[in-house]
Amino acid sequence: MIIPVILAGGSGTRLWPFSRKLYPKQLLPLVDDRTLLQNTILRLNGLGEIADPIVICNEEHRFLVAEQFRAINAKPASIILEPVGRNTAPAVAVAALQAVQKDERAVLLVLPADHHIENVEAFHRAVQKGLPFARENYLLAFGITPDAAETGYGYIQGGDAIKTAADGPEAVRIGKFVEKPDKETAQAYLDSGSYFWNSGMFMFRGSRILEELSKFAPDLVSACKSAFEKGVTDLDFFRLDAGAFQACPSDSIDYAVMERTQSGAMITLSAGWNDLGSWDALWEVQTKDENQNVVLGDVLAQDIKRCYIQATSRLVAAIGLEGHIIIETPDAVLISKWDRAQEVKNLVQQLKELNREEVLNHQKVFRPWGSYERLNLGNRFQVKRLTVKPGAKLSLQRHHHRAEHWVIVHGTARVTNGDKQYFLNENESTYIPFGSTHRLENPGKIPLEVIEVQSGSYLGEDDIFRLEDDYRREQH
Repeated sequence: MIIPVILAGGSGTRLWPFSRKLYPKQLLPLVDDRTLLQNTILRLNGLGEIADPIVICNEEHRFLVAEQFRAINAKPASIILEPVGRNTAPAVAVAALQAVQKDERAVLLVLPADHHIENVEAFHRAVQKGLPFARENYLLAFGITPDAAETGYGYIQGGDAIKTAADGPEAVRIGKFVEKPDKETAQAYLDSGSYFWNSGMFMFRGSRILEELSKFAPDLVSACKSAFEKGVTDLDFFRLDAGAFQACPSDSIDYAVMERTQSGAMITLSAGWNDLGSWDALWEVQTKDENQNVVLGDVLAQDIKRCYIQATSRLVAAIGLEGHIIIETPDAVLISKWDRAQEVKNLVQQLKELNREEVLNHQKVFRPWGSYERLNLGNRFQVKRLTVKPGAKLSLQRHHHRAEHWVIVHGTARVTNGDKQYFLNENESTYIPFGSTHRLENPGKIPLEVIEVQSGSYLGEDDIFRLEDDYRREQH
């Protein structure tokens, strides 16, 4: 049985302003109508005998991940929540610990959630080709046949051919892993024909990877076992113990095991693969016009060449540009030269240092009960549009620094306000005073839309004291 392990904990900083800390790239529809996570899940269809996937994600993204499964009628075997990011080796370790509890001989197929693969059938063939090697205790990497001297990827050098005991398909031994090279070195790798892009996809028995991790990274395995054994089930999620997992070393599965093991092997793959790590990578997979431009949204362009321009909320006009990236969102605009696209992550770091909200959230923020969108922010006031899903409700809460005025614009609301509970219909409103215990619910079968006007000396999201919450969130 193959158990997919989907690694969905990345931040995608180089795709800012689309990708943000609380809504990263794997949860966004960057290539088509599905998100990258959803496409990763759907890519598993047709692989044969395959279990529901184990998903590893940041606890801040748990409800978004669960909703994306629900939206495509898919079911995870487990959603494991990381209290902090610790790279891929600990994520694989905890997934393996869970998998071997159910099946000692289970084969794990480790897949990052943010990849794009054009030829799904070729991907399936590569997995089936690698399965006999995984069952014979090889640790398999998938190497991408390169078509350019790419400096943004790590490389794997292929070695001698190997076959399974059944004299079946061939794989190759791993010669070595190499870090992202400079342009000249990348060209030499391409010319040699023996180097392949490191895809970050792997396949091995759960028990076997734990053996090798215990050999090469015993402290990491010990911390992961502790975090797993002390973990608790929380609604539809499995929450790792925070203290134990925070003590875990941060390491990639490549460095922790694959570069050191004597059991490494590689299956080569040519399937239109792209890790979508930057705007120029996203340009590669999009449809282009006759001037090699990708133009999406409300864009008016004259005399532009090899540009990526995307508008989401207003008209973007461009004249006489070549090799530029322009990304417009409601609250931020990115403009970059093509050869500086990798530096977006440095810009994001500056935003973090400035404590800018734009690095965390979009103007529209998703919550397990629905979403809210900031419409206006001024001195001592803020206006939001809340959308509450049918049957959902916000926490029972109060604020110390702000009052709220709710106006119902669509649907019916059940309101708790102090010791009173009442219904409001469209065009009706209510006032929530400072310090009043309150809750907003949608008892109906259609979305509830509310305009919320906040006023007070402090309007931050951390001024929320939750008394009851269906989603077991912290106080703010």
